[in-house]
Amino acid sequence: MKRSSAWEAYQEGDFGFGLWCWHECDRLSNNLNGNIKEVTRILGPGRYFGFSHRKAVAAAVPVERIYRPRKGDMSTPRTDAYVLPHYQVLCVYLVHAEAGDKSAKALLEIALGELEDLRRNDPFLKHFETFRGLWNRTKNIAGAATAPAVSAVQVSDPPTPPAPAPVPRTGRKKAARSRP
Repeated sequence: MKRSSAWEAYQEGDFGFGLWCWHECDRLSNNLNGNIKEVTRILGPGRYFGFSHRKAVAAAVPVERIYRPRKGDMSTPRTDAYVLPHYQVLCVYLVHAEAGDKSAKALLEIALGELEDLRRNDPFLKHFETFRGLWNRTKNIAGAATAPAVSAVQVSDPPTPPAPAPVPRTGRKKAARSRP
């Protein structure tokens, strides 16, 4: 499949290709230290996979077809299952949970409980946190537009504690033991 025809297939609703584009944009962002301008230069104008694209693709992924291997699970996924990176699964669960899907909400809560263990090991989790922040921001803007007279206190996730500062090493070398 040629590159342009794959892009056209995505624009016509092929969310599988959209999932791949999403992951590739995030992979490039990680490799280029978050430089979106450089990622856009590489992909070409109009090809960056932004929040609105991600939200639409996450809404199209059926939750019941996502394969999530558990610790020690050696089985192969069903042939119709989607095997997604962890951060994309979290985004899909978030979109479906906000749409009212109770099973997606429960799965999101379970996955968020495991999130702290994985945070330091997976460089892609920051993309889920960005997605969640944008989701909450757009939800709050939409909520403020429908009910401007009501002001609520926003409760956000607690900030991630900073990593402990490295202990400065002095330039001293250990004294060499003299042999008797």
